[in-house]
Amino acid sequence: MRGVGAVALGACAAIPVVAPAAEPVRTVFGTLPDGRAVEEVTLTNGKGVTARVISWGALLRSLDVPDRAGKPADIVLGYNDLAGYLAQPNYFGVSVGRYANRIRGGRFILDGQTYTLPTNDGPNTLHGGNTGFDKRLWTITEVKGGATPSVTLRYVSPDGEEGFPGTLTVTATYALDATNTLTISYLATTDKPTIVNLTNHSFFNLAGEGSGRPVLDQILTIPAERYTPVDATQIPTGERVSVAGTPFDFRKPTAIGARIRDGRDTQIVRGRGYDHNWVVTDAPTAEPHLVARVEDPVSGRILEVASNQPGVQFYTGNFIDATIVGKSGLVYRQSDALAIEPELFPDTPNQPAFGSARLDPSATYRNVITYRFSASSAHHRTTDK
Repeated sequence: MRGVGAVALGACAAIPVVAPAAEPVRTVFGTLPDGRAVEEVTLTNGKGVTARVISWGALLRSLDVPDRAGKPADIVLGYNDLAGYLAQPNYFGVSVGRYANRIRGGRFILDGQTYTLPTNDGPNTLHGGNTGFDKRLWTITEVKGGATPSVTLRYVSPDGEEGFPGTLTVTATYALDATNTLTISYLATTDKPTIVNLTNHSFFNLAGEGSGRPVLDQILTIPAERYTPVDATQIPTGERVSVAGTPFDFRKPTAIGARIRDGRDTQIVRGRGYDHNWVVTDAPTAEPHLVARVEDPVSGRILEVASNQPGVQFYTGNFIDATIVGKSGLVYRQSDALAIEPELFPDTPNQPAFGSARLDPSATYRNVITYRFSASSAHHRTTDK
């Protein structure tokens, strides 16, 4: 599978070259209560983009990206120390699994056997259960320098962990290239049939994590004709509904906040805003395709996300409740960031019409996600209709 960036949309200003790509830097970020060290690897591409990845949860801790004037700012939510990630994780930047998103009732059937999972989101299982991959210490297996610096992390999930069958071996590779594209490649293999759905859960604010500005004025495009509505517990009903005429129509660039308070739409009320899956394709594709584009009109920063997965969960931080103090000393509040999670549809193991989340020993699971950054030279026209 070859990772490719999304096609750029609109006129963009070139981000100036700052310096040659620096070699990755590997340090100790903190120590877990049991004494194990959590490492951090810093990737720099020499064009103003710097990514810091830690081995706890294989998470993206910070991501510095230049604005239209070439000034970099950290655009992902998170903490300056390990204590924050342990005390109030909130899925900031993490790799989630074994099954990202929700599984109805904390159960599924595979080859005639019913598997029971922890229910950590009301009656449902969310992001792999109580102790998913986001709350595990991964092992750094490789750090590469050169024009495209990268770090590869590995986690082996034993058979029966959080109720899932099969020993699952997972790798996550973060690579930063000279086109200002950060690629995260998730691969997984198993020793017996299981289900898998992996993604990254970074919370982005293109204005900057420390800007104090919500994301409601940022401009979103999702190239999807349909989305999957949910019931009162956030489980898809099984329908694939047209976005036309609804607050979920982002086929044209639209301000995120334009319709986020439309209480006439039951789905907006149930999600407390946006926390839904869009149907970008009907099944995984051979190559990554554009799943979302976000632009901050003030800073000019543009993010284009591509993946080979069929769905994208778009979430506007509706449950971030002002109890968290982030890296810049600001209190994080609702709509202070957005998450774009390319993945299989939620509850696919219980909804055959959504496809399959099955992984057999003879196959390799892949989710290749690219985050391409650029900056606009001028404000772009948007719609609020």
